[in-house]
Amino acid sequence: MTNPTAQAAGSLEGIRVIDLTRVISGPFCTQILGDHGAEVIKVEPPERGDVVRSQGNIVNGFSWYFAQFNRNKRSLTLDLRSEEGKALLARLLEGADVLVENFRPGVMAKMGLDDETLRERYPRLVVGRINGFGSTGPYRDRPAYDFIAQAMSGFMGVNGPADGEPMRAAPPISDMVASQNLAFGICAALVRRERSGRGDIVETALTNGLIGMMGYLAAEFFATGRVPARTGNDHPMLYPYGLFRASDGEVAIAPSNDIMVERLLRALDMLHLLDDERFADNTCRMRNREALREILTRVTERHSVDEWIAHLNRAGVPCGRVHDLRETFEDPQVQAQQMKIELDQGKFGRIPTTGFPVKMSEAPAAVHRAVPELGEHTREILRELGVEEVEISAMQARGVI
Repeated sequence: MTNPTAQAAGSLEGIRVIDLTRVISGPFCTQILGDHGAEVIKVEPPERGDVVRSQGNIVNGFSWYFAQFNRNKRSLTLDLRSEEGKALLARLLEGADVLVENFRPGVMAKMGLDDETLRERYPRLVVGRINGFGSTGPYRDRPAYDFIAQAMSGFMGVNGPADGEPMRAAPPISDMVASQNLAFGICAALVRRERSGRGDIVETALTNGLIGMMGYLAAEFFATGRVPARTGNDHPMLYPYGLFRASDGEVAIAPSNDIMVERLLRALDMLHLLDDERFADNTCRMRNREALREILTRVTERHSVDEWIAHLNRAGVPCGRVHDLRETFEDPQVQAQQMKIELDQGKFGRIPTTGFPVKMSEAPAAVHRAVPELGEHTREILRELGVEEVEISAMQARGVI
């Protein structure tokens, strides 16, 4: 696999993206596009920039939180509330392939860039947008963040212990999923444009993304009309499947079908349990889950996590240790997959970020640019638009850039 920090052309080389997004949903999408070779121009308000620049741990004057979502971009400061700023944005869009925004519905229209105008002025432009609930429906104007999307999508309702409160996922999962969905949708629209010659408007919503992930839980609800119960770390439809106590911690074990359950029980020297009518098939095991858990735990707690992982892997049973993040990034498999990389940020030092989850043999994702300082490329980009230096300085004095 090519070194992910190498300077290499990506699959999206030649695609220019104008990025009006901020915080996480949106910046993560455009970073994905940039990782795969797109040229991304991040448009930020003068002076303050993206609010995330001042959040999280600030090391040597730079936000590592911001760095996690903004590599492979150039930064242009532009006051989009001013007429001059809007005019410069219009000039940028003339040479762009993609526009990405995560404003609340209606904000772009107030800027003079409603859908009809975008289609008319820039017929080849692919417009990508992320919002909380979608641009239609009774909630279209509501503000939303990840926590709200996790709550209202049903995601929290199916997570957490059976006797406890609904539980959020720690990462901002709705932001990340919506960003990945939008990156996929933008790429699909670009492929379609090659055939039709026309762009498209691609929308994802935080809540919709999580609803789309409900998978078999939604399928069971549709089939039965019953709201899925929270089951903690147990699988809602399979057993044995979950965390089991070893002598020095817990081991995650996930036999997903009867063949693997047989492998597990054979590895535990408990194959005779299949002759017990309480555990003969998955329906019976689910009905008698607590009894089976007690029997299996009496066996698993005799040996260490490492011993069980080695033994069960030899037996072909999916299993693993529960890692904290330090253990994750020290794991040799994670290191072999280069899922931690470092960005050379010059005077700010080297900043670690997560690596590229999509591995490609011919056009791998790569670090083409470090994370930009606020407005680092403003003059460069405006010169590319043909703006004279004297006018650039005048606009800076007026607070336009």
